[in-house]
Amino acid sequence: MLILLAIPLLILLPSPWNLVAFLVLVPLWVLELLGWNRTVRRRRRVVGAQTLIDKEAVAISPCAPDGQVRVDGEIWQARCAAGARTGDRLRVIARDGLTLIVEPAPAVGAAPSISSAG
Repeated sequence: MLILLAIPLLILLPSPWNLVAFLVLVPLWVLELLGWNRTVRRRRRVVGAQTLIDKEAVAISPCAPDGQVRVDGEIWQARCAAGARTGDRLRVIARDGLTLIVEPAPAVGAAPSISSAG
C-alpha cells in the first residue's frame, strides 16, 4: 500500500521533497512486503476436496442414496446410505472421486452416545 502513496508523492511534490518522500516510503514498502510474506507463509495451505471431510452439508435434493448437497456454498454430488430429505443437515465423512459420502449430522446440543460393554 505504501508504494501507492510513494508514486503520487514523487509526481506531485516539488523537488527535492518528491525524492525525499519516495526514498523514505520505498524502504517502508519493502518492510511491508516482508511482513506480509511472513504472515502468508505461516498460514496452512487449505486446498483440495480432502478439506471437505467433517464439514457440515445441507441436502438440496433427496439423497436416496444419491443426491446433491451444498457444502461451503458449493453444490456436490453426494451419497447417503441412511438416506436424507431436502434440507436435512449432513456431515461429510469421505469422498469417492467427486462424490461426497455423507451421513446424518448429530442434532445440535446432543451429547455423543457412549455404549457400554456389559
